[in-house]
Amino acid sequence: EYVRAVMCRGTTSLFIDPHEIANVLGLAGVRLMHDEAAAMPINVFVQMPSCVPSAPGLETPGAVLGPEEVAEAMRWPQIIGLGEMMNFPGVANGDDKMHAELATAMRAGKTIGGHYASPDLGLGFHAYLAGGPGDDHEGTCLEDAVARVRRGMRAMLRYGSGWRDVAAQVKAITELGLDSRNFILCTDDCHAATLIEEGHMDRVLRHAVSQGLEPITAIQMATLNTAQLFGLERDIGSISPGRYADIVISGDLSTLPIDIVVAGGNEVVRGGRLSIEIPPYNYPDEARNTVNLKQPVEPKDFRVVAPEETTTATVRVIGVVQHQAPTRAMTFTVPVREGQVSADTDQDLCQVALVERHHGSGRIAHGFVHGFGFNRACAVASTVAHDSHQLIVVGSDRDDMALAANRLSAVGGGVAVFADRKELALVPLPIAGLMSNESASAVAQQNAQLDRALKACGCGIADAFMQLSLLALVVIPELRISDLGLVDVNRFEVVSLFYPV
Repeated sequence: EYVRAVMCRGTTSLFIDPHEIANVLGLAGVRLMHDEAAAMPINVFVQMPSCVPSAPGLETPGAVLGPEEVAEAMRWPQIIGLGEMMNFPGVANGDDKMHAELATAMRAGKTIGGHYASPDLGLGFHAYLAGGPGDDHEGTCLEDAVARVRRGMRAMLRYGSGWRDVAAQVKAITELGLDSRNFILCTDDCHAATLIEEGHMDRVLRHAVSQGLEPITAIQMATLNTAQLFGLERDIGSISPGRYADIVISGDLSTLPIDIVVAGGNEVVRGGRLSIEIPPYNYPDEARNTVNLKQPVEPKDFRVVAPEETTTATVRVIGVVQHQAPTRAMTFTVPVREGQVSADTDQDLCQVALVERHHGSGRIAHGFVHGFGFNRACAVASTVAHDSHQLIVVGSDRDDMALAANRLSAVGGGVAVFADRKELALVPLPIAGLMSNESASAVAQQNAQLDRALKACGCGIADAFMQLSLLALVVIPELRISDLGLVDVNRFEVVSLFYPV
């Protein structure tokens, strides 16, 4: 369904890292997506996930992959490289498992994807680069882009649904004059509504041009530069003799209306409509019903008990940063009532809980988050919670939190919003609790209802679902939550919710 949506937007090659399904189903999940990719009418190249889990010891994934699995996958025909190496402290500090995976990819002659999310561009950054990653999409500012390309990496400038990092970093080309051949445009996370209403890489190109790039330079950064990074320039990336005939015909290079798309010499799109049929891919039963709770959760399971008898408590709080993946580590003083601390809408403070959903352990971790703006009794739950994809719940009311979590357990995963004990929105994601098998337009409609529901709860941040899904990503600073508790990502350790520690 993703291919159906992006083909109409002119995309003829995808480079994907399916570490989401790997965290739920392991190597078998990667193989499912690899095999589906091979059947597509456009190029879908797969990177073997490198960090499953993304931060060993700080979270509990549904599966664990290591050097042996990486070596096996390197023999599969669609595998183009090693996926984003998120465990940057492990690489910098000489972790044996991480370096074994890097060495395996190097021996196979594959490109290693980067993911360096720390603001520290000193020795730790240099040590990470020495491990072998060839690109990075985690830069958010001009300094990040400059540091990466001056040290031999390709800087991937990201413009997804929630993360909009092109404008700041493209100045390395437009103002500082760095060589554009060292930069790549990418999307990272794009939800269905973005694909349907705004576009895919064509949207990124339009945005890059609006920031001062010459259109042909932007196109090169999305095509030839990418092909060269992955060692595919003899096959794709340019309209040249001997290459695949992957061609987009458009009437304007700046606005990029997509008239005709040719993939591998075959016309696949004309006038915005598919010219071919793509048979559906049927995922097996083991890829469904993956929300494994020990028992239904109850409102009492979301109680947060204060550490001592007092009238107030000081707590660590995850602060959402709009349009960016990093969070802020904040502290708030909250009232203690009947020995418990709760959400405080006056301070824009919601509870966040992570319910372990892979092994039925019954474990629930608790925290607080600032920035969602909820102003009524409500909750939103999701089984998309990068990267271990537990069941994450954010809410101002424990009854609604329980209802939302149990609803997702019943439907096999997805996103649900409840307010005043009533369901306002549901996006079912039955495949591993991560993916829908409906069309992008159908999911876009569900997403639209999700957005309306969140706004009805008072949420004013853009792409709130994207922010929700990254609250558990324990490899991007500053503060996150895993099933083991709050994680200080600057120090890579689990920390107490309460001060003093």
